[in-house]
Amino acid sequence: MTDLQPGGGDTMDIDTPNVARVWDYQLGGKDNFQVDRVAAEQLNQVCRAANAPTGCEVARENRAFIRRAVTYLARQGIDQFIDLGAGLPTRGNVHEVAQAVNPWARTVYVDYDALVAVHGRALLADNPETVMVRADVRQPDSVLGNSQLRSHIDLGRPVAVLMVALLHLFTADEAPAGIVARFRDALAVGSYVVITHVSGDSRPEAAGVLAAEFTRLGVTTPLVPRTAAQIGGFFDGLELVEPGLVSPARWRPDPADVDPGEDTRWMWAGVARLPAR
Repeated sequence: MTDLQPGGGDTMDIDTPNVARVWDYQLGGKDNFQVDRVAAEQLNQVCRAANAPTGCEVARENRAFIRRAVTYLARQGIDQFIDLGAGLPTRGNVHEVAQAVNPWARTVYVDYDALVAVHGRALLADNPETVMVRADVRQPDSVLGNSQLRSHIDLGRPVAVLMVALLHLFTADEAPAGIVARFRDALAVGSYVVITHVSGDSRPEAAGVLAAEFTRLGVTTPLVPRTAAQIGGFFDGLELVEPGLVSPARWRPDPADVDPGEDTRWMWAGVARLPAR
């Protein structure tokens, strides 16, 4: 997750909760400020009051899903990955998982936030197969046309595009389905799209309260929960691989997870392949 606020520039705002830093805190990271930690704990308190899993649990669930999904894709022969709205490329992220299967796998992390981009480049300085690009996902053509991305990724060959915990940061006016479609249309046959997305299907009242809390706290992006049907629509033109659209915990669980039986029921997840047109 990343700061998608228009006009954010290069200035660090330590007085406003930043969604990328809040997510970093939920993952147990250290790249966050007091305002982010306070916001994260207040969001977690809303979840506890609704007798629902917290953001910490959701973040861990998503990280475990990334590991399984990227491992699956790398074993299918995918050796190019684009992680949109990536946040910081911390331990156990896409490039490390992919390179555990194929040491030559290439990854491009894309994030709007200037500080995330600078820090990410420092973290990746000794990994020539992996780069961090600063670009706004809401402008797909600028991402796809980025010279650094194009020099690192061959869009004429299959690639996996990840939109993990990203699309629920876009309002309807920002046309997230159109964003997904633009990236899909730029991909070669045999490419994949990976999505996780917050949903209120299991607890609609709590989801509404959580979204309102994002607004009250002034987090840099809104939270827009969507239904399974709406999230499934993001996969139009693609073929979902088994087990289809499920919660992240239920997508090909394995014994390596801390507790594969746990399921926050806060999200839907899917991995889909671009078939021959």
